[in-house]
Amino acid sequence: MTSAADEAPLWQPGPDRIAAAAVTRFQSWAAEHHGAPSEGGYASLHRWSVDELDTFWKAVAEWFDVRFSTPYDTVIGDRAMPGAEWFPGATLNYAEHALRTAEDPLRADAPALLHVDETHTQAAVSWSALRRQVGSLAAELRALGVTPGDRVSGYLPNIPQAVVAFLATAAVGGVWTSCAPDFGARSVLDRFQQVEPVVLFTVDGYRYGGKEHHRADTVAELRSELPTLRAVVHIPLLGTDAPEGALDWAALTAADTEPVFEQVPFDHPLWVLYSSGTTGLPKAIVQSQGGILLEHFKQIGLHCDLGPEDRFFWYTSTGWMMWNFLVSGLLTGTTLVLYDGSPGYPDVSAQWRVAEQTGATLFGTSAAYVMACRKAGIHPGRDFDLSRIQCVATTGSPLPPDGFRWLHDEVADDLWTASVSGGTDVCSCFAGAVPTLPVHIGELQAACLGTDLQSWDPAGEPLTGEVGELVVTKPMPSMPIRFWNDPDGSRYHDSYFETYPGAWRHGDWITITDRGSVVIHGRSDSTLNRQGVRMGSADIYEAVERLPEIRESLVIGLEEPDGGYWMPLFVHLADGAALDDALRDSIKRTIRENLSPRHVPDEVIEVPGIPHTLTGKRIEVPVKRLLQGTALAKAVNPGSIDNLELLHFYEELARKRR
Repeated sequence: MTSAADEAPLWQPGPDRIAAAAVTRFQSWAAEHHGAPSEGGYASLHRWSVDELDTFWKAVAEWFDVRFSTPYDTVIGDRAMPGAEWFPGATLNYAEHALRTAEDPLRADAPALLHVDETHTQAAVSWSALRRQVGSLAAELRALGVTPGDRVSGYLPNIPQAVVAFLATAAVGGVWTSCAPDFGARSVLDRFQQVEPVVLFTVDGYRYGGKEHHRADTVAELRSELPTLRAVVHIPLLGTDAPEGALDWAALTAADTEPVFEQVPFDHPLWVLYSSGTTGLPKAIVQSQGGILLEHFKQIGLHCDLGPEDRFFWYTSTGWMMWNFLVSGLLTGTTLVLYDGSPGYPDVSAQWRVAEQTGATLFGTSAAYVMACRKAGIHPGRDFDLSRIQCVATTGSPLPPDGFRWLHDEVADDLWTASVSGGTDVCSCFAGAVPTLPVHIGELQAACLGTDLQSWDPAGEPLTGEVGELVVTKPMPSMPIRFWNDPDGSRYHDSYFETYPGAWRHGDWITITDRGSVVIHGRSDSTLNRQGVRMGSADIYEAVERLPEIRESLVIGLEEPDGGYWMPLFVHLADGAALDDALRDSIKRTIRENLSPRHVPDEVIEVPGIPHTLTGKRIEVPVKRLLQGTALAKAVNPGSIDNLELLHFYEELARKRR
């Protein structure tokens, strides 16, 4: 990638905004108290944060007033990856920090949570009410025999009760894990059976797309297949009575009980998150109370620049790590906006309507939603009052350049656009939002503080301006402490550290530019390599899906037994479009002119739909396996796919090609 230093940025923060940003104030304070550089802006602060890792994280803990009930011996004990040891000797509690705004008499009655459903009815939960409900439920969990380390599960949508249940679990030292209620029983059991929960919080159903979806039969199946359950708690979202033997949510949260926060070791498990599990059982990823606490303080308080005056909206479900990230907005005293419903109901403007209604200051969504809005030709800045939005952040996949331009043109011209990239594996970002840096089209602003992000070639040499593997060379506190049921750590090691021993390889292709910004090219395990030229699938999608006839696409590169390389492009067409010779030529010309003549597909094939994981990511590797002749049952974990029927098309295509 050539230098773009002379290109005008899409957005540039003004002097007042830079001065007011928390990261600016943090740098000045850290310079005075911990030897951080006072000059050089973000770039010098980042360099210091990775060169002086111990001092940086100590400064983060002090800046955010982390309450260590037992002091730590040192910031980092063993620095090895995997296995880095953070703040040994320290004890604390995540939930105590998430709820401490309720201790402020001036804010106790302010909203901690704003819940909106598809009817756009808004309900607020104050800080004092949230703290009281957590205190009541935590006492009931203890009465049920839940002790530190016990797993507590939620089969819940993005509703206030999910936040209360999680915080009560954390308060008692339990380990939280959740799935969204649109997950079928098999998908949920693939996850929950691994961790053997003792309590299950569940709804009777949910509303999505204007319809009620009842889940009583699924809940009954979960109860019968999870023999470790001691209690099931019924939340009547659709108004049904609790099934026999289930406890009533209202009764468990009715008492006026001061919460008791179990003081646990820094590395005590906080929650279990799950990989998509497309080719096997999902990885059960365990992150720690202290590690998440520090990482999210840094990410939300410094990078997202959120504080008590903000309202934090991210469209997510409880089955995606972004829900966990969203809940951590409570750490900085920020009001959370919880939207439970379809992103496109009653129309594609739904999320912008929520932002207007709630006064969201940070609007978080997927890149796919932004591009869907662009294709639908909507005008959110014209049709809604979005004047409070300071930042639109996107994740899930790289935001294409046209997405940056559309947000600038159709939301606000003075808009901080933050495309971010990280992973469930760390429940955070490796690169993304920096409120004091300019935004350049198609680029993530910079690597995050405390993250020694590099792009490496196959020999482990760092690259600048060239595509390489995303590598993190020093530990982050939110890296998994382990995988569940991985006693010797081999699965954890093989997932991240096999390629480059001692360095975390994430599995993404990235370019780090000469100005320190980052471009994400897609997953490296589905890289397109033709005639020695590598390209990420995300680059193909960005080019092809500019065409109005293309709703979505999927590209696969297939090494063939005779040494050949077959690269088909599958397209899901927009309504009314036809895949004729003219459209095929247009697709190929778009790729040839905008990307590379070597990556023009061998065939363009119309498909009835593109399959995704349950969290909305296109599945490339399982489709590649199907096309290589692998049986469906071995190529993919059925419970991880949003529409299994779509895979039969690729299975049949493989048969025809043999």
